[in-house]
Amino acid sequence: MHLTVDIVAFLAGVGMVAGFIDSLAGGGGLLTLPALMAVGIPPVWALGTNKLQSCFGTGGAVLAFARKGHIDFRGFAAPVVAALAGSALGAFTVQRLDPGFLAGFVPILLVAMAIYYLVAPKMGEEDRHNRIGKAGLVAVSAVIGFYDGFFGPGTGSFLTTALVAFVGLGLVRAMAHARLLNFATNIAALVTMILGGKVVWLAGLAMACGSIIGNQIGAHTAMRFQGRGVRPLLVVMSLALTIKLLSNPANPLRAAIGW
Repeated sequence: MHLTVDIVAFLAGVGMVAGFIDSLAGGGGLLTLPALMAVGIPPVWALGTNKLQSCFGTGGAVLAFARKGHIDFRGFAAPVVAALAGSALGAFTVQRLDPGFLAGFVPILLVAMAIYYLVAPKMGEEDRHNRIGKAGLVAVSAVIGFYDGFFGPGTGSFLTTALVAFVGLGLVRAMAHARLLNFATNIAALVTMILGGKVVWLAGLAMACGSIIGNQIGAHTAMRFQGRGVRPLLVVMSLALTIKLLSNPANPLRAAIGW
């Protein structure tokens, strides 16, 4: 498809804002996916193109966190592999099935996550007890990886929440490892989408340029302020994603409750 200079500039700007939000709380897809579809890219191609820009942004954030020593690559090797496998399977499946049914389930998870951050005790930087063990972390990574490859909105938020609530990581370390796992899911989904021919390269690369800048700013902001302000942002993005998903008249949950 033909993309004009103003469309390319628009996508780059959206990518930068979304990258900043994504590196802190996740939910950048709330901006990028609608923007890609708004310029005329079909939904499945928009998903594939979004993975292209996300790979650059999350990859840059991983490097920023790693330079400050916030990522345990060896300890998270198995969860990364599980996330890769789950995401590849999800991206393969979405090219053959309609992901619409997930749109009815995800708002429930997002609201639950927002409630968790509102009522949970104050989160510090000290790591706490891992409640699910290594096997549990691998399983959670695989499941969220599949979700990201198949559908995607809120993946970064889900990962951060799981690492805080179940694995016991401090908030900044949780955000850092969420970016690592999200980078793995993005890579796997992107490769699968490329093999399926579902990527608009110019649009994805334009967004990637902005996403790299936004993710870098967000990652350094999180480290500088020790995660302060991230908790309310997670709540806001969770509820914003919920509203966005329920705004679709075809959403199964919306139909079920009679809206």
